[in-house]
Amino acid sequence: MDVIVDLCVVPIGVGISVSEYVAACERVLTEAGLTIQLHAYGTNIEGEWDAVFAAIKRCHEVVHEMGAPRITTTIKAGTRNDRKQTMAEKVESVERKLKTDSK
Repeated sequence: MDVIVDLCVVPIGVGISVSEYVAACERVLTEAGLTIQLHAYGTNIEGEWDAVFAAIKRCHEVVHEMGAPRITTTIKAGTRNDRKQTMAEKVESVERKLKTDSK
């Protein structure tokens, strides 16, 4: 089953800046071969359910290995079984509607 996930991994107890931990997690997701899109407060991920959640688990492992004693993670996940849909298609659908609204 394919899934689109919005992931936000926040290490706790590592100071104010967390960009090095975010970068490490982005590397994990890329190495897993997943389609990802970084945004200001997280990452959108597209892929097969087990591969996506295995990569999220690996993100936790890597961030802990970097010294984070705690991690809090927010995950929003969406699936559909009527057809295959990509993150790009979802965004394009809204953008098309915005263009027709402005006319």
